[in-house]
Amino acid sequence: MTRAEPVLRRAGDRGWLIDCAGPRPADVATAIRARPWSSELRDVVPAATTVLVVAETLAGMEPLAAELRAVLDEVGGRASRPAPGRTVVIPVRYDGVDLAAVAERVGMTPRRVARLHTGGTYTVGFFGFAPGFAYLDGVPESLRLPRLSSPRPRVAAGVVAIAGNQTVVYPGGTPGGWHQIGVTEERLWDVDAQPPNRLAIGDRVVFEEVAS
Repeated sequence: MTRAEPVLRRAGDRGWLIDCAGPRPADVATAIRARPWSSELRDVVPAATTVLVVAETLAGMEPLAAELRAVLDEVGGRASRPAPGRTVVIPVRYDGVDLAAVAERVGMTPRRVARLHTGGTYTVGFFGFAPGFAYLDGVPESLRLPRLSSPRPRVAAGVVAIAGNQTVVYPGGTPGGWHQIGVTEERLWDVDAQPPNRLAIGDRVVFEEVAS
């Protein structure tokens, strides 16, 4: 089977959109930001399957494309993923409102669900939906469930939830259709902090169970 190759497309007058295909967008974005010339970029924005690279000026868009292709060749040729960023430990009480339902659907006890969730290896893949909403890749295969058919209108800050291959810590005040399995007292998004986001693309997140 032929391996899917990333595709580079023009996005407006100052942007390049990378359809990552094979490599993870977070890995591509991290590799771009590690280049000396990235300081001349306005933004590097990873999403679920793409990375948007925005230049400060119109000048040099074709040379920038050449640099991006070189990054893609390097990331695509790696035998393993690049080293993650920082490791952030998040204590969690596994007493979420959906924990029992999740356990029943996956054929486990709630205790087993908690242990599997804490045993996962999570990486911040991208941000979206709302400020501070970090999509963490790495939910174990046995815990992967589709989102709820009817989202809740408002989810409190600190709720830990899962859907598909991702987990999230809700920043608070948003709707939410993910399965709520726990709660943390940690604040990962604080508009008064500098920076307001405690997490960054490429960070590794470790969940640790604490007593309810």
